[in-house]
Amino acid sequence: MLKRLIALGLGLGAMITALPAHAEDCASRDLVTARLTDEFSEQLTAGGLQDASDAASIVEVWASPETGTFTVMLTDAQGVSCILATGTDWIERKATADLTDIAS
Repeated sequence: MLKRLIALGLGLGAMITALPAHAEDCASRDLVTARLTDEFSEQLTAGGLQDASDAASIVEVWASPETGTFTVMLTDAQGVSCILATGTDWIERKATADLTDIAS
């Protein structure tokens, strides 16, 4: 589980440091989340706090198991959200039990 969280963090970090063309797609968080919910049936799937040197921001992953779409967005302290990445064919892996510490 910890390995997956670290991998997710590294992947999101790589996406944030290399701002894609979607970065100019910014609006208030309320507007962005309403559109993700209404138009794409996406819901908040994962997220975390990014503590940058100048200000903290929140990274969120929104996804829809029904449509297979996903969105990665960054929200700053003023409540402005910017779309960092979008895509299709979202898959969600369920966590599996780590059986290495169980005595047989």
